[in-house]
Amino acid sequence: MHLFYAPEINDKRYILNQEDSRHCAKVLRLKSGEWITLTDGKGWFYYAKIVKADPKATEVTIEETEEQKKTWPYHLHIAFAPTKNMNRTEWAIEKMTEMGVDQITPLLCDHSERKVVKHARIHRIITSAVKQSLKAWYPRLDEMTQFKEFVEKEFQGEKYIAYMDEQYSKTLGELYSPFADALVLIGPEGDFSPGEVEWAIENGFKPVPLGKSRLRTETAAVVACHSLHMLNEQQGV
Repeated sequence: MHLFYAPEINDKRYILNQEDSRHCAKVLRLKSGEWITLTDGKGWFYYAKIVKADPKATEVTIEETEEQKKTWPYHLHIAFAPTKNMNRTEWAIEKMTEMGVDQITPLLCDHSERKVVKHARIHRIITSAVKQSLKAWYPRLDEMTQFKEFVEKEFQGEKYIAYMDEQYSKTLGELYSPFADALVLIGPEGDFSPGEVEWAIENGFKPVPLGKSRLRTETAAVVACHSLHMLNEQQGV
């Protein structure tokens, strides 16, 4: 399946953007009459026939649609502080997208070394991961948000903050209710400050370790995402 992301699709005929047109006509060498698949990122696949294979504006006609049910019937939200080395952040976002995540929020914390992210580049990473994993669901990417402001927001689901401390020994496996919507906070390379942990707890977040090892920020984000999927799969989801 040759999958292309088309968030603005709304008609029988569709013209791929220049980047996708070039990939379709020059890299894949697809011709008129051949088939490709589009997704709007909202749960639908569109099976399309190429009318005109043009490196600048490939035109297709939509012949059939198919809904893709989410394989995870719960809302999974990971909020984490981007790393100083942006490649690590991009790797984490790529892997979470491949596994399945509904929402990603970059956090600005007390110990954050990176205070700005380029959303256009991250969207390209997400788009590539959606295509690679053949998903019809595109995660929401939020603007970078101050930690204190973020934890005060309402969230209809279970809330966790990844934090290693002897007094907080219960794991996600012990605390998480299968099928529940979940939000997990992952700290920066210097970890959350004590004040941030306290503020999160006051706002209903439960501290949880993500194993016995101290993990890098990007690893912790991926582990949290994978752990919640595995906990639900064990319950038959």
